Amino acid sequence: MSEDPLPGYTGVAREVLSRAGASIGDKVRIVTSDGRVFVGVLMPRYSIKPKPIVVLKLDNGYNIGIRVDESTVVELVKTREAILKEAAAGAPAVIPLLEERPAQKPRERVMVVGTGGTIASKIEYETGAVKPALTAEDLVEAVPEIATIARIEADVLMNILSENMKPEYWVKIVDAIARHIDEGYDGIIVAHGTDTMTYTASAIAFAFRGLPVPIAFVGSQRSSDRPSSDAAFNLIAATLYAAKSDYAEVAIVMHGETGDTYALANRAVKTRKMHTSRRDAFQPINDKPLMRIYPFEKRLEPLQPPLHRRGEQELRVENGFEEKVALVKYYPGMDGEIIDFLVDRGYKGIVLEGTGLGHVGEWLVEPIRRAVDNGVIVVMTSQTLFGRINMNVYNTGRKLIAAGVIPGDDMLPEVAFVKLSWVLAHTSSLDEAKRLMRTNLAGEINPRLTVDLYPRWLQ
Repeated sequence: MSEDPLPGYTGVAREVLSRAGASIGDKVRIVTSDGRVFVGVLMPRYSIKPKPIVVLKLDNGYNIGIRVDESTVVELVKTREAILKEAAAGAPAVIPLLEERPAQKPRERVMVVGTGGTIASKIEYETGAVKPALTAEDLVEAVPEIATIARIEADVLMNILSENMKPEYWVKIVDAIARHIDEGYDGIIVAHGTDTMTYTASAIAFAFRGLPVPIAFVGSQRSSDRPSSDAAFNLIAATLYAAKSDYAEVAIVMHGETGDTYALANRAVKTRKMHTSRRDAFQPINDKPLMRIYPFEKRLEPLQPPLHRRGEQELRVENGFEEKVALVKYYPGMDGEIIDFLVDRGYKGIVLEGTGLGHVGEWLVEPIRRAVDNGVIVVMTSQTLFGRINMNVYNTGRKLIAAGVIPGDDMLPEVAFVKLSWVLAHTSSLDEAKRLMRTNLAGEINPRLTVDLYPRWLQ
């Protein structure tokens, strides 16, 4: 704990807290002059401007800023020590992420590449306004714990909503990451909106062969304008992965459960966003998490070995993505004209999101055969997500194979789409493209699916 019991607090805010004998991490009850009552854990306030704002973390995990004045009443409910004691005994607790800074600066250098999204913003508690955190100083002010883990620098490439991400932007992100790796950074964090994070993270995984350092993609499910501690918790976990892990893989680092206990680092090409708003929306599909990350303890718990470890390979950058690739979800009665349209418009690849083991309506076999005959690579994946394509079981699947469809094994549809986009940008040989689509390049194909890969909540 810092020697100052109330870091960041000045003026009347510090005065009312001091009168109550409150310190950071204590649970307090605040009664404002207009009679409103708030109970929560006292958080540090990191702001350059001194304002009469007290920040509390509520039991639901949200942070709120409360304007106080001389008549505000603050009561001490429970000390930080008591909260920690209860947590050690198994009781749930909400504890601020505050660590004493080490005497020496961290050795590891981590570059945060900003692309947009909630994670790359900060909130002014007194106004509720959300502002982009465009510099390393902004990030450290908003989440000071990351400065105790690594030396943080920032490179803001763009500030867009993730639904506006395009393959041409993937190219820019790859170039930026490659430059920063060449500059000697020990790890990379990519701040990204959550909705299309798997697409971009997969693109980065395919573009780098022989990755020598960890790359963590991180976002926030809960918008800062509500506000929420989601972004800070995830960013601390991502910093730990990028700075302290020896896993030279691209991972998506987000909450592992709804509370503030641990985050999960999941292999980017085996991860999908499975909920619109839950903190633990990102789940591994046909795979196990790479590791659990405990931000409070600054501890990493490996759950499976990495494909490669830090520094054991020589970096090769193979940037570029073919944009004439489509991802098509099959539905009952889907018209073959959709396939014909893509062929006639010059598309070079189509990923089908079929049913079950990899099927579409039998009337689509001939349009698909025409596509293959015109040099279009067609890959089959499954809408079920879990499990593996097997097109040899039923007659329709065998007809599709005969028509030239490539089984997508257990790849997620969106990952197969990104992979095909990358493959077609790096070979003009159809045979080579087909071979690469069946080759496990970045952990996207799990050669062995075991029972424990199916989540317990679905069993």
